[in-house]
Amino acid sequence: MELKDAVRQRRSIRKFLSKPVPEETIKEIITDSLWAPSWGNTQPWEIVIVTGDPLEQYRKENTEAHMSGKTPNPDITVPSVWPDLLTKRYKDVGRSVLGSLSIERGDTEGRIKYYGEMASLFGATALIMLVVDKDISLEYAILDAGLIIQNICLFAQDKGLGTCIMAATINFPDIARRLFSIPDSKRIVIGTALGWPDLDAPVNQFQRERGSLDEFVTWAK
Repeated sequence: MELKDAVRQRRSIRKFLSKPVPEETIKEIITDSLWAPSWGNTQPWEIVIVTGDPLEQYRKENTEAHMSGKTPNPDITVPSVWPDLLTKRYKDVGRSVLGSLSIERGDTEGRIKYYGEMASLFGATALIMLVVDKDISLEYAILDAGLIIQNICLFAQDKGLGTCIMAATINFPDIARRLFSIPDSKRIVIGTALGWPDLDAPVNQFQRERGSLDEFVTWAK
């Protein structure tokens, strides 16, 4: 697959097939992704790959925590306030997702069901968690983590797989620490669901939008 095609075709997958991803395929994706750039070639990332029974247990406990109304306590705080333009983009994609699922504005039951599916990783058969040491500078480490996550998503796309980078994977880090033996000295940055996308699902087909070049770029002259 051409790089441009991988970048433009990759999207957040919100419904996966139950077909497992071969371990060898995951290893190939991670091996290639490790060539991501990092500050001073420090390569601060640590990667936890979860499949099979451990993933099913995590899926169960993570869903229970989300649906019970328990207060999230992620290692990296999710911003609660955004500038107006960014808030609009966020709300627009939310409307597109719910609209593709035929969940109306007042459909509380439908929204709750969707949030449960989100906490359950939309049925993905693999989870890739990015972890960094708490002793290193978060600002640079989180940038480096983002770079390798992008690589993972693009190499997965190249193999016909789908990904979804999910804040819902890190809202309750104590669950991940206990189930995956992640020590308290490590900061859980983000998790990415990985699996075979259900290409027939409307939620994986709605029209996506991006801003124009002029919206983001200033030419220094």
